[in-house]
Amino acid sequence: MPRASQNQKAERLNHARDLLRHVDQLVGAVEQLAQDCSISRRQAHRYLEQAQGLKQPVPLGETKLAFTVKLPHSLVQRVRTFAAAKGLSISEVVSRALLALLPRGRGRG
Repeated sequence: MPRASQNQKAERLNHARDLLRHVDQLVGAVEQLAQDCSISRRQAHRYLEQAQGLKQPVPLGETKLAFTVKLPHSLVQRVRTFAAAKGLSISEVVSRALLALLPRGRGRG
């Protein structure tokens, strides 16, 4: 079974937090979360344990979309080397570089 994405984790934690506020017994919350999210009772229990410490809902990240760009081989190698050295994914390196370069979309222009 594949691992949950960051958004799935956030959604499950938020759902667990809501269940804790509305369900009287932990056993009932475990069963409900496991059923709602199609996960094991053990995993549901882990989400509920984490959710107990939440003061507010976990924010959901923006959905990511894959797209293809063509770059010189040397630039691709530099990006890969940099990502490996920093312990980041290639997507994270490219995202940070683009965010640093592009205007925020506010103001004039």
